[in-house]
Amino acid sequence: MAAATLPGIFLAPIIGLLADRYGRRRVLVPCLVVFGVAGGAGLVAPNLAWLVTLRFFQGAGSAGLINLAVVVIGDHWTAPDRSRMIGYNAGVLTAGLALLPTLGGVLTGMFGWRAPFAVYPVALVVAAAVHLGLTEVPRPHVGSVPGQLRGIWEALRSRRMALLLGLSFLSFALIFAMLLTVLPVHLDRGLGIPAERRGILLGLPALATFAVSVNLGRLVPRLGRARLLGLGTAGFAVGYLGLGLSAGLGTLVPAVLVAGMAEGALIPTIQDAVVSTGRTEERGSLMASFVAAARAGQTIGPLTAGALMGAYGTRTAFLVGAAVAGVMAGTAGLIVRPGRVRT
Repeated sequence: MAAATLPGIFLAPIIGLLADRYGRRRVLVPCLVVFGVAGGAGLVAPNLAWLVTLRFFQGAGSAGLINLAVVVIGDHWTAPDRSRMIGYNAGVLTAGLALLPTLGGVLTGMFGWRAPFAVYPVALVVAAAVHLGLTEVPRPHVGSVPGQLRGIWEALRSRRMALLLGLSFLSFALIFAMLLTVLPVHLDRGLGIPAERRGILLGLPALATFAVSVNLGRLVPRLGRARLLGLGTAGFAVGYLGLGLSAGLGTLVPAVLVAGMAEGALIPTIQDAVVSTGRTEERGSLMASFVAAARAGQTIGPLTAGALMGAYGTRTAFLVGAAVAGVMAGTAGLIVRPGRVRT
């Protein structure tokens, strides 16, 4: 898992800079090819060391996929349609996270552990479709590399981007720590819930996230980005507090749903705010910075959660997560203010 997320911390900013300089398609197609080839090669990995190495290269390819998808949306749509499309994109990602592990389990049960790696070469078909079908939107000339880097640095050092990146890091750290690391252990050891019911409960946050994210196009015009960021972080605080205090399914299910809804409001709104910041020729680099922050959170969150669980138990880990989310909620409203968002 770490081998696949670690490369994105370092490579995503480089990939974003290249996409701003040479075009989205020229960078996106190689990323898809590397992702598909390295992932499919897992079929013939002779041992764990080779598999981890292939996962690292697969992670290098995936480092440009999430951010460039949102960048392409930013290139082709303007507000409020952009918010709607980013919400749809987040909904598809969430559906994949909910459904594909089940598919992997079915394939493993039928054909063995190598079988799920046969799915990854589908990325090569997507690469061909992108090469043939993606139209590049004319972009301003980016100038020299030092000048490009100075422009990106100026955008990154603004308070708005600093807060957005900090919020991205903490959001993904909490999601991967609380919902993907602590919750499964809590359901098993803390509440003694059988495996089949645990599977259903672990899928509930994804369903709630999907329901909210696909409606982002309606929510942004009505509530505004600042309020959605505040509601999302507050939802994390309420959901994780509920999980820490839950004594059974009657209190746990609502808490899980609140946390999932908060994720659906928060993550695509952060993406929408990032892609609305800066100039068109900086969009790829800014979104790549978001991915780097997210990957760092995905890597550090589970490690921190494991340490908390080992020392103090699952309930304390949830309460610490709720406290962190409460601090995030107090600062979320400072990020997006009227008149600061570009179309």
